[in-house]
Formats: sequence, C-alpha cells, structure tokens
Amino acid sequence: MDMLNLVKYDQQLKPFENALVGRYKHFLWKESQLVGDKENLADFASGHLYFGLHKIGKKWALREWAPNATAIYIIGDFNNWKEDEAYSLKRKDNGVWEIELPESAMKHKDLYKLKVHWNGGEGERIPAWCRRVVQDDTTKIFSAQVWAPEKPYKFKIKQFKPNVSPLLIYECHIGMSGEEEKVTSYTEFREKILPRIVDDGYNCIQIMAIQEHPYYGSFGYHVSSLFAPSSRFGTPEELKELIDEAHKRGLAVIMDIVHSHAVKNQVEGLGLFDGTPYQYFHDGYRREHPQWDSLCYNYEKPEVLHFLLSNCKYWLDEFKFDGFRFDGVSSMLFLDHAMGNVFGDYGNYFNGNQDGDAICYLTLANKLIHQVHPYAITIAEEVSGMPGVAAKIEDGGMGFDYRLAMGIPDFWIKMIKEVKDEEWKPGHILWVLTNHRAEEKTINYAESHDQALVGDKTIIFRLADADMYWHMSNLYDSSYMVDRAIALHKMIRLITLASINGGYLNFMGNEFGHPEWIDFPREGNGWSYKYARRQWHLVDDPNLKYKYLGDWDKAIIKLVSSVHKFNTMPIEVLWDKSDDQVLAFRRDELVFVFNFHPFKSFTDYGILAPAGKYEMVLTSDSKVFGGFGQVDEAQEHFTMEDMNHTSAGKEWLKLYIPARSCMVLKLDR
Repeated sequence: MDMLNLVKYDQQLKPFENALVGRYKHFLWKESQLVGDKENLADFASGHLYFGLHKIGKKWALREWAPNATAIYIIGDFNNWKEDEAYSLKRKDNGVWEIELPESAMKHKDLYKLKVHWNGGEGERIPAWCRRVVQDDTTKIFSAQVWAPEKPYKFKIKQFKPNVSPLLIYECHIGMSGEEEKVTSYTEFREKILPRIVDDGYNCIQIMAIQEHPYYGSFGYHVSSLFAPSSRFGTPEELKELIDEAHKRGLAVIMDIVHSHAVKNQVEGLGLFDGTPYQYFHDGYRREHPQWDSLCYNYEKPEVLHFLLSNCKYWLDEFKFDGFRFDGVSSMLFLDHAMGNVFGDYGNYFNGNQDGDAICYLTLANKLIHQVHPYAITIAEEVSGMPGVAAKIEDGGMGFDYRLAMGIPDFWIKMIKEVKDEEWKPGHILWVLTNHRAEEKTINYAESHDQALVGDKTIIFRLADADMYWHMSNLYDSSYMVDRAIALHKMIRLITLASINGGYLNFMGNEFGHPEWIDFPREGNGWSYKYARRQWHLVDDPNLKYKYLGDWDKAIIKLVSSVHKFNTMPIEVLWDKSDDQVLAFRRDELVFVFNFHPFKSFTDYGILAPAGKYEMVLTSDSKVFGGFGQVDEAQEHFTMEDMNHTSAGKEWLKLYIPARSCMVLKLDR
C-alpha cells in the first residue's frame, strides 16, 4: 500500500512504517472478521439488544454468554432466591444460555442474580449484560434489578449535534457535585449544577463514574457492571432526563468509559463469571494489572470485542451520550502497561512492547462510535505520546478526536514546586503548552480531578497553602500569599486555555479555586462525606475572593467561545523576552499579553504587533477579578511606527503591564 499519511506527516516515523502499516492491516482484517455478512460494525455491535434481560411483548427473555457453565438459574425475589427449574436457562450454541419466561414470572424492581454452576464449583453472579444494579443499604450486597418502568423516559431531543468548536469541557462527578455531605443525585445535578455550567459558558460536560462500581471511592474506575448506570445517583430514567436537559441547554454530554481494566470482584463483577479466570480476561501473568489491583481484558477474543463494542453503542443509543473519554489508554497500548518506560525516542513505541490487540480494539471502537454518532467526541487519556492515537484511521491512526494533554498539569506542578517565580520563562511555558503532534488535536488543562485528590494539591492550594483558610475575605483582609496565588491562578488558566489546538478541560470547582482536596468516604476518615462535595457557597459569596476566580474563568471561557474555531487559529508569537518575563502572542484579532515577573511592572512596554487600533478586552488586573485596578481598561491603544525598527505590517504597541498580570487586546482594523 502507499505510504500512510501518518508517516508523511512525520518523517521520523519512516523507520517504523512497516509496524504502522501492519497494525492498520490488522485492524482491517479484524473488522472484516467481526462484521462478516453484516452491514457494518454498528450492526455487529448490537449485543445489548440480544443479551441481558428484556421485556418482549408479554414475555421476558434473558440471555448470557457463559461457555464454561454447566447450569444457570435465575434466583431472586420471585422464587425466594432458590434454584427452580422454571427459572433454569437452556444452553444454546457458542456458550450462550437463554430463557423465556411469562410476564408474571417477575416484575419491575424485583431483585435477582444468576446462580452459575460449573465443573467443580458454583456461585451467584450478577449478569454481565445487566442494565440495573442496586446495593442494599443494610447488607451492602449488590443485586441485579428488573428495570421495566410503565412509562420509560422518552427523549425530547432525539438527535443532538454538539457545537464544540472549540470544545470546552466541564469535568464532573455526580455524587460529589452537591453542597451537602452526601451522595448527590442525577436529579439534583440537573436542577442545581447544570445551570451553573451553562452560566459559566462551557459547552460540554464529561461525567465520571457512570458505569456501576462497587467501591464509591474508586472514582468510578473499578467497574463491575459495564451496562448499568450507577444506582447511587438515581435511576436510568433520571440519568436520561439529565442528558436530555443538558442537550436542551446546548451542552454535549460525554462519559468516562472504562474498558482498560475491570474490578476483580466475582459476584458483582466478571472476575470468575463462568468459573474460568479467562472468560473475559487474559489468563496467567497478564490477567492482573500490577498497579491497579484489577483485571485486564483479552482484546483478541471476538466475544470480548463484541461485549465492549456493544457497550460503546449501548451508551450512545440508550442514553444519547455524545461520546467518551477512554480511561487508561496508555495502559492498554503496551504489554507492560507503560510502566517505567520513558518514551524518549520513537524506538520505545515500536520495540515489541505494543499490545496489537488493544490497539486494534481502540481503532474498532472509534470507527464504531463515529458510525453510530457522526458527531461523537472521543478523547484518549494517553500519556506516552504514542504516534497516531488521535490521528484518522485511514491515515494509520487509532481514530480518537482528541488526546488528553496529560503532561500539562504535571508541568504546572513542577513549575510551582521547583522553579522560583523570577525564573519562569513564558516562552518555554508556551512551548510546553503547544508541544503536540501536528496531526492531533489535544485537550489542554491546568488541572483535573487527579490533582484534587488526597495526596495531591490543586493549583490554588499549592500557591496559597494555609492562607486560604484565613485570608480569602475581600472586605478587610490582605495576604501576599493569597494575592500571588490569585494572580498566578488567573494567568495559568488563561495561557493554558488561550493556547489550545483542540479543547480545554476544567474539573468542577477548580475554576473558582475550590479549597482542600477530594476524599471519598472510607474507613480512614470515618466514612465522612466532608471532602466528597463541592462548596458552591464560597463562589456565591460576594465577600470572598473565590468569586474573583469564578468570574475570571467565566470571562475567559466566554472570550474564547466567542471566536468560532478559536482552536484552529494559528498562534503567532509577537514578543518573547525572558529577562522581562513578558510574552505576547496573537490568535486572529486577539493579542494575549503576559507579564510573569513577580515585582516588575512595565510602563510603555513595546510589543511589535499588527498595525491598528486595539481595545482592551480583558485584564486580570481589573478589580472585578481581584486585581489592583492599575490598568485603564477604557483606553484605546494605537500602534506607532518606528522607522528604526521595521517589520512587515508590524508597529509598536505600547502598554502598561503590571507585574503578575495578563491582558487580552483586540485589533480593530
């Protein structure tokens, strides 16, 4: 075949072209094998319409795949949890088990499980394809639940086309989104949090922890039931209503999907579903993830591919999600789960450590998702920099729309912890923020939920530390630590947002500098919800400085979203002087100016910019945003010609730039 475009884009990949062509051909072969005589992948990935429990007319039908089982019974409320021949599944071909029952055999909200027998053992199991799992408040035992409401939710918006150019993501967790010390519900989120997100100007929400997980504190990353929306937050109907309302308000809705590993639990998970350790997962040394205490899917098996691909289609079709952030992609790509590998050169990606089956699955998943939902959004949580992750499939890539720029928050932490303020080099900062593969769109972010967890610190907490507890009043209090923290917090978030080539992400509450960490209820904290919530009253209080940060975030999001396809506008560096710690760059008619110097303010500071008149659009020095109000925001700025320093179409733009401040000007031609 002709040279892949991925190699044309990056000639350093030329020595590895055979490997890239090989993985592309493997994908084509596997797709052909799976599709067979069906129309396409979307037709193949419809297992959720066949497997699991379904109400069909006046009958119930339940089907499961359990090739090692010797007998399977449904046990539940309807038969006193006893094995009953009337509820015995019959074995069909290819390890599939099936039963049809009369309508009277069970009813809406009945609890049930499967009792699976195999040679040498037996065990209770929650069906792999189950759509509803609940936990008993007293015993803490999980059970499947019959879910067939008389009036299932009907979407008011049948088809939604996201308007996400640029993509501005508000990452959120339903359970900890409320102010009260408890698990917040889908309904409470819809009523109280969605309006905040819309008001803040974001155009997409990314919801964590949707797939059912036994341990709340896992943040939803140790999944047990892939097809069941977590019942901790409410019912499937309430989740559908939330998504429908988000669409009504113009928000795209994507979810974290966890196909990189699974919880080890056996009763409420897939760990030993039919008595074998290798039904869904690898056997032997590859079965367990050495760091995550979880199980690794075997992406070579057609049945596992059918299960996972159907799961993707299910969330798109049944709940109208607009796409996914795939968790743990780096772990999937490499046989050693990308542990201890520096990836210093391209040879590290093509040294026999690739998991070709996992790469093929991710490529299949992306093709399927975009077949089902042409406007779907897919994001890879990928840190290694593997070439092609967010490149088009036909170019030799895996087909993700975006790669999460996971190195950026690490960079900011390193800067804050290890580099003195007077040594910050804004040109280097911009280089880090824009250092991505040419063919890929990335998601920039200064911090996500990861940086807010116990054991880590958010940006504002690293900057202000304990002063946040005592000096956040704007009525009578002053603190150098807090002033510095607020100034740098605003600058860090603006330059991270202003430099996007794809999208931007913020975790709920971080936009206004939410204090403290996230700590889910656990034995070590007395099962407290104190730190598993969001304290919205802080940003709502006009007498606290959190309001400044919240209003700043709202202003910069509004600014960027007001420019159609802002993320595609070229970045032109107009000025970069390390000694002054001043940087200016242009995107279309907007000029972004940063003075990172901790104590030097500059008067009549000259920047070579396109000739014309400029108006001040935004400045972090404004008192509205907690600044000192030293900049005259109403002043118009006219460039001035300098015969001694000529540059095509450029003239001197003279500005007053306070220390630790940033501003945005707009060219008025």
